[in-house]
Amino acid sequence: MKKNNRIAAIDIGTNSFHLVIVEVQQDNSFKLLDKQREVIRLGSHKGEDLSVISEGEIEKAIDILKNYKMLAEHYGASIRAVATSAVREAENKEKFVQAVKEKTGIEVEVVDGRTEARLIFYGIINAIDVREKNVLCLDIGGGSSEFIYAEKGNPVITESVRIGAVRLSKKFFPDFILRKDSVDACHSYVEAQISYIKYLLNGKKIDQVIGASGTIVAAAILVQELFNKPRKKSINKLSFTADELNLVYKEIIRRKTPAERISLPGMELKRADIIPAGIIILKTIFDLFEIKSITLSEYALREGIIYDTILRQSSFKN
Repeated sequence: MKKNNRIAAIDIGTNSFHLVIVEVQQDNSFKLLDKQREVIRLGSHKGEDLSVISEGEIEKAIDILKNYKMLAEHYGASIRAVATSAVREAENKEKFVQAVKEKTGIEVEVVDGRTEARLIFYGIINAIDVREKNVLCLDIGGGSSEFIYAEKGNPVITESVRIGAVRLSKKFFPDFILRKDSVDACHSYVEAQISYIKYLLNGKKIDQVIGASGTIVAAAILVQELFNKPRKKSINKLSFTADELNLVYKEIIRRKTPAERISLPGMELKRADIIPAGIIILKTIFDLFEIKSITLSEYALREGIIYDTILRQSSFKN
């Protein structure tokens, strides 16, 4: 097979880096060859908000990306790397991109929030058929949350809001310990940040709500464990209700420290510190938009990068 039939997509997120390597089929569908995920936080050590990527974070990022490049080369895959909120907002964004280029040879594409939302939607439509429905898609990341409203497979609203599990942990729970006033303040802040999305969606018919990535997947796994649901091999099309989320929320919020939260069945060790901020964002969205249930998409930004690359290649060929 020709080299460009294999694509390695790298998602340089705020809380983790993801790699997926696929082989593009004749009909432009793709077959997964390999995938990797590394938890790394960008912009969480220095400065206000997510304003500076520290030297240590840059070094760790380069180490991960070197490994990803080796794996991509092993498969003979061309690389496309996309960075999201932590990199796009960093004061030293250029330094980060330059350092990655010099040390790994990888060109990092820093995308704006709306492009990020569109790429997430591209991932979702390859996991769940939304062509006959009006859907609201959500992705709660480390630095930002994306909202996509699509009618019959066509994205009408693509918005990115600067609320994420790492960002709001840094803002409201810098020591990762929960206090009632901080929890209340975080709720109010999220509601204020997303109220304009509610306005944009006013009067729009929503047949299904779909969620992707970090916090939402973590919530689904916690629901599965707390309600003793049978474990499935894939998270794709798993769903949970507002009532189930409320129980998970209560269980997380009553555990004041990361050490207490680790004891929750299904809790990922490296997420126990930032899960409260993520779950507050998710619960506030559920409450404000009166969401009854959400369905998970296994695909998100990284698969969206693949799909977007295939679209570019096929339009280039035509």
